[in-house]
Amino acid sequence: MEPLKIYDLAVAWNWEYDREFVRLVQEVFLLNNMSVLEIRAENVEEIFDLLKKGKIQFRYFLDRASDEDDVFQPLARFILKRFRTGNETLIRPINLYDFQILAADKATMHLEFLTHNIEVPYTIIISPYNHKKDIELTITELAKLGRPFIIKPANTTGGGIGVVMGAETLKEIIEARQFHKNDKYLLQETIRPIECAGRRAWFRVFYAFGDIIPSWWDDVTHIYSIFTEDEERQLDVKRLKKITERIHTVCQLEFFSTELVYTADGRCVTVDYVNEMCDMRLQSQFVDGVPDAIVQRIVFRMMEYIKI
Repeated sequence: MEPLKIYDLAVAWNWEYDREFVRLVQEVFLLNNMSVLEIRAENVEEIFDLLKKGKIQFRYFLDRASDEDDVFQPLARFILKRFRTGNETLIRPINLYDFQILAADKATMHLEFLTHNIEVPYTIIISPYNHKKDIELTITELAKLGRPFIIKPANTTGGGIGVVMGAETLKEIIEARQFHKNDKYLLQETIRPIECAGRRAWFRVFYAFGDIIPSWWDDVTHIYSIFTEDEERQLDVKRLKKITERIHTVCQLEFFSTELVYTADGRCVTVDYVNEMCDMRLQSQFVDGVPDAIVQRIVFRMMEYIKI
């Protein structure tokens, strides 16, 4: 009988641009005498079968596939069920699926953020078209949104899908609701950043297993930049970290990112509430990718988190 093979981490992935991220995970774990199992579409059924038969086991599971590809769903559900029941061979999911679903719902996060005193744009939440075809908006509400405003579905916004920037009219709201008829919609004021250290004060902040990593992120060009020492002194980095820690308390995810903006009225506004599936393309390969040093830091923190 073959001995049970135990991996420290299994990574399920199906996006071609995750290749370098997964390779980096393997390298860092190997250097620390830890093992990684890749789960792809071509081997997921085989791995699922081996897992059910008790021939392999893994301690942690990073799922970057089942939300987009149904072939990974049986494995993801099996692991979640084991975890919930406290099975002696439980596998710990990184970011519980239930928490990811809640975090992905921008309407839910908006209300939670308000409850936890996290600054958010002025927002009107509209019921799904299939639940209520008429829109009930007052002139006061529309006026408070300002012009232009943003229209976005609550759940279908990965990569900006379904988002209407620069909206001006009620007609645009009516038309936008037709694209995702079972989804709630958010109407939001347009947030304009001040200038800080010669840049637009728009930030992407990563929360990675207890480590909080702020960076510049230009909302126009989508380009990241790492803070210099001088910039860190000029910016209120502690404020960015404190807000991100509060967001972690709300969403309970161990790995996510958020977007924060400094405004002229002194606010620090969260504009992209919780990005529960972080794009980990490397900047050395993609101009709008995440700086390599940040990706490496995230991978190292994940290794430390799992090694404990």
